[in-house]
Parts: sequence; structure tokens; C-alpha cells
Amino acid sequence: MEKIRLGKTDVMVSRIGFGGIPIQKSSEEEAIRIVSSCFDLGINFFDTSRVYTTSEERIGKALAGHREEAIIATKTVSRTAEKIAEDLATSLKHLGTDYVDLYQFHNVSTEDDLKTVIAPGGLLDVVRRAKKEGTVRHIGITSHRLDVAKEAVKADCFETIMVALNFVNTEAADELLAMAKENDTGVIIMKSMAGGMLENPVLAFKYLMRFPNVLPLIGIAREGEMEENIRIVEADEPITEDDQREMDRIRKELGTGFCRMCNYCQPCPQQIMISAIMYTRVAITRFDPKRIFEGEWNTFMEKVPDCIDCGECEERCPYNLPIRERIKEAADNYAAAKKVYREKRGR
Repeated sequence: MEKIRLGKTDVMVSRIGFGGIPIQKSSEEEAIRIVSSCFDLGINFFDTSRVYTTSEERIGKALAGHREEAIIATKTVSRTAEKIAEDLATSLKHLGTDYVDLYQFHNVSTEDDLKTVIAPGGLLDVVRRAKKEGTVRHIGITSHRLDVAKEAVKADCFETIMVALNFVNTEAADELLAMAKENDTGVIIMKSMAGGMLENPVLAFKYLMRFPNVLPLIGIAREGEMEENIRIVEADEPITEDDQREMDRIRKELGTGFCRMCNYCQPCPQQIMISAIMYTRVAITRFDPKRIFEGEWNTFMEKVPDCIDCGECEERCPYNLPIRERIKEAADNYAAAKKVYREKRGR
């Protein structure tokens, strides 16, 4: 498969990469088969995170014996030196390796968060020490907020930046890509399919292939799915007038109800995790059911009744989403899905 240079890392990565979220929902045996088949197809970049439950272990097992040929990226959401060191050690153990190719600060989505990461003598220095020791080869950052992502690129502390980009959520294409190119920062794309909101991979990848130096990630939930995506990428077909009309239609359809997960709506005075709750419909179909109905998502949804209808979130939302209405709909849908889950488990 065609490879591109991932910015100043000088690492040559496959034209599309593997996103490690959906394999949490698969059985371990199936997940290992999915990862192995993607590697056999020429995918060499595999992205996961310490918070993706079983994902690291499954990727590690699937790539055992191919370590030098695979580029493995993982992430930490921790914001203390001790916890970051602990996360890295756990990731190495689960991945079955003594180094990761790319270690990323995960979801740095406020200015204060970015300052905490890059402050002298702070968290970035922890990972830099790991790089000197050889357990980390390159350092990156991910963000759901475009203004924070731009500041991260300007800071010139990171070799890669991961942001959302798709034909509905196009903001990063307008400014960030040019800034990253100027700084030679490698760009990794999450939400290639808008977190599952887009159902047409042909349109999704035709759009993303317009940007030759970005690495889109795609989450794979079944064998054969990556092969379909590779065929689309390698066909390298231009966007037709019909394609553009369909993209415009989808963009209009998703417009008022589509959460970009930028988190401008935060902080909520009731500490409601708005963007996570807005993502519930997709999460139910993509994540480990135990995590959704017994773990952190259950905690998120329990906060919805605490909403005091203040409307502060909607005032902050740059996309004018009807957030209060949406989170109540999400809570209803979640309750129905949880009931089915519990009935299947006999309780």
C-alpha cells in the first residue's frame, strides 16, 4: 500500500491507519483476526489508547512477531507525571513491546490543559525522558478543539497532531492543515466517518484523499471492512458533481443534530459530560456493551436528570445545537438499550 511521511517523525505510514476503538466490542479472537488481516493488507499504523479497555492487548497480540514492521501509537489522558509514567508502563505491558512509536497526550481540549502539558518541567518533559530512554520514539497530541490544536502546532512541541476531519466537520482543513505543513507536524485524522455518523465510505475517503499528507484512521469492526476501504483509497477517484450534491445533502441533514465533540459547551455547572452523552447512539453500536451499560457511560447518563435547563451549553455551542433536547433524547435511547442489554443477560 502507498505510504506517506508522517511529518517530522520521518516515519513512513500506510495511506490510512487502523483506529483501535471498535475492536473493544469484538471477541478477543475476532479482534486479533481483524488486526492481523489489516496488517496483511499493508496497513502499518495502529492507533489505540490506555482508555480503550482491551484494545491495546488485542493489538499487541495480533502484531506479535511483526513489531519492527508495525507503527504502534497509543495515548494517555492522565495529567500528572506519576500517572503518565504508570500509563506508559501499562501500555507497554499490554502491547507486549518495550517501546511505542508514537505516544500522544489524549484529548487536550482546553487552553489550560495544553498549558499543563507543555509547561517547563511538566508533563511533556516526562514523555521526553521516556523518549531519551527509548520507550517512546515520537511524541504527539490529540484535541477535539480546533483553537487548542492550532496552539499546539504553534508551540512546536509535538511531532504529530490528531484532529477530527470529514466532509461534514471541515474546520481543520481551513487553517490547521496549512499550519501543520509549515511546521512539518504530522497530521492524523480521527472521526473520518464522523464517529459513525457517516455511512458512505466512498464519499468519506474521496473527501479525505484530497489532502495528500494526512493520515486518516478508520475503526474496523469486522473482517473485510478494511479491504473495502483500501479499494476506495487506491481507486483515487475524483469527487463528482453527484458526490458533491450527496455530501451537501448529508451535511445539511446532520447540521443541527451533529455534535463535533469540540467541548466548547463545557464546563457544565452540573458536571454533565455533554459531548459523551451526545455520542451515545454511536457508542452503543461501537463500544464494549459492558463499558456502556455498566461502566463509565452509565455514570455519564446518570447525570442527565441533574440538568437545570440553564442553557449555558447552548449559548457556547458554535454550531447552535439544541443540546438540552438532544441529551434528553440520548437518555431515553440509552434507557431503552440498557433494558434490552439487561434482559439478554437475564437480570
